[in-house]
Amino acid sequence: EGLVEVQDEGSQILAELVGARPGDRVADFCAGAGGKTLAIAAAMRNKGTLVATDTLPGRLERARLRFRRAGVHNVTTRSLSSARDKWVKGHRGDFDRVLVDAPCSGVGAWRRNPDARWNRLGPDLAELIALQADILDSAERLVRPGGRLVYATCSLLPEENEAQAERFLAAHPEFRLCPLPAVWAETLGGPPPVEGTCLRLTPARHGTDGFFAAIFERVADGVPGEDG
Repeated sequence: EGLVEVQDEGSQILAELVGARPGDRVADFCAGAGGKTLAIAAAMRNKGTLVATDTLPGRLERARLRFRRAGVHNVTTRSLSSARDKWVKGHRGDFDRVLVDAPCSGVGAWRRNPDARWNRLGPDLAELIALQADILDSAERLVRPGGRLVYATCSLLPEENEAQAERFLAAHPEFRLCPLPAVWAETLGGPPPVEGTCLRLTPARHGTDGFFAAIFERVADGVPGEDG
């Protein structure tokens, strides 16, 4: 009946760190089948605008079924041709919060899918890193001045996580990295379970899937950058 959705605690934490509030404009840029979109919608209490985008229409169709079953009314879906779809350019600076739960190696989910370490059929690591960078560099244009961009993976590899965050900050001086303790206190309350400025959850220490998240805020005034 849509009353309950089972979700890993790490995914729920990530959705909370987005900091979406009723009335906000929020984009879930790599929404997939909509699990985190549902959690964000719950935080928004069906008020405001929530857009779920993905490049795979089949995933969005499954997401729409979940939204209807859960009674979510403030979500629209948008199928993109790529991270550089013209829809992004047309919505430059329109959103208070943007989540990029990027395609990644999935190393953090190996505890649930241990065979995945031997069944690598998708892109190699270098291709994933390039794709993540392209997605981030596109999604940042959606963020209004003062708005936040949350970059996340279910990976434990520094190349997909800290190194990707450092690259983004070097390429986009109009953004700053929000310290995790401040964001955690604001969204979840109390101190975070990890030290440092970014979130890094591990199965061994936290009992969740492996997750990484970096929260960026656009601090510069003016129109977000043009297409690169």
